[in-house]
Amino acid sequence: MRKSLASLHSLVWTSLLAAFISSGAFLAVHIGPVPITAQVLFVLLSAYILGSKRAMLCIVLYLSAGLVGLPVFSGGTAGFAHLFGPSGGYLLGFLPAVAVAGMANKKRALSWFSGIFWGFLALGTIYIFGLVWLKYCLEVPWSKALVLGLYPYIVWDILKMFTAVACYKMLDKSTLLPQRQ
Repeated sequence: MRKSLASLHSLVWTSLLAAFISSGAFLAVHIGPVPITAQVLFVLLSAYILGSKRAMLCIVLYLSAGLVGLPVFSGGTAGFAHLFGPSGGYLLGFLPAVAVAGMANKKRALSWFSGIFWGFLALGTIYIFGLVWLKYCLEVPWSKALVLGLYPYIVWDILKMFTAVACYKMLDKSTLLPQRQ
């Protein structure tokens, strides 16, 4: 009985974090071809809370919702066309990023150092996928791709990473996190 409750709790967290990632898309500042959103905060938080495997399921749930037509991408958009647009690489980069960031709490006790270290690696993963696709999609040189897809975002994403670690620590202290299986 106890294991089934833990499994249900984890499933609820997976769905909840997918919904948070969706809502993070609506908190957007459109400054160019790729908007600044709150999604990275929730992507990292999902990895810290759920671990790599469950967080990947969370991202698949989020992306699937957008692909079937639910308006969960930035600006309330949906569909395959959004994944083939300038921000598609960043969205697809969420998948490997949570696999990386989920390594932060293998032992269940996420430290500040671990969260920040793995968070930086996850951000790098998102930016690699995003910048490669942005360069390809817009047919611009690397210097222009960095100006359009990295420089305006990196400071904000680092702040979101610190916020995700802080949120995890608060939830852990309050004993609200799902049990690892």
